[in-house]
Amino acid sequence: MAVRKAAAYSKKYTRPSVRKSAVKARNYIKTVPAQKVTKFHMGNINKFNSNGFNVILTMQSKEKLQIRDLALEAVRQYVHKELEEKLPAAYYLGVKVYPHHIQRNHKVLTGAGADRMAIGMAHSWGTSEGRAALVDVNHPLFVVAVDDEKAAATARDILKKVKPKLPCSTRIVTEVKGRGKTEED
Repeated sequence: MAVRKAAAYSKKYTRPSVRKSAVKARNYIKTVPAQKVTKFHMGNINKFNSNGFNVILTMQSKEKLQIRDLALEAVRQYVHKELEEKLPAAYYLGVKVYPHHIQRNHKVLTGAGADRMAIGMAHSWGTSEGRAALVDVNHPLFVVAVDDEKAAATARDILKKVKPKLPCSTRIVTEVKGRGKTEED
């Protein structure tokens, strides 16, 4: 099954569609797609929970939009692999959005015989195609925590490399213990 391109969804207004109804007449979502993001917390989770890291980098969205779970998983895998390679067991990576929203696609045929397919549009909700996270402006997408400034520079470079994988413009906010926050585009 071909999936519609993300631009068909990403910056459109949407009403959250997150549930399957028990009432058959209102059950427009027949199946809920599987979750593509497999892990939301990686690295040294105990040290992060006990505030053991000195530098926290947060990747935030500059726009209000939908981000597919496929894009979130692609970024998570790349960042986790690079951090594990360059800073083994000395980091924390967290995915801070959860793809609740169910995206639908109503397939419409064009060409010969397509007029017969257009009959019966009373409930043209379409079939579920994937999941997405509804993200507001300045909402954190990913959090990376490290021990020192040198490791923070490495993590910042990794986060800059994954910006093209996301459908929005982002900023990286760095918070150092005792010094406060600094923003970088």
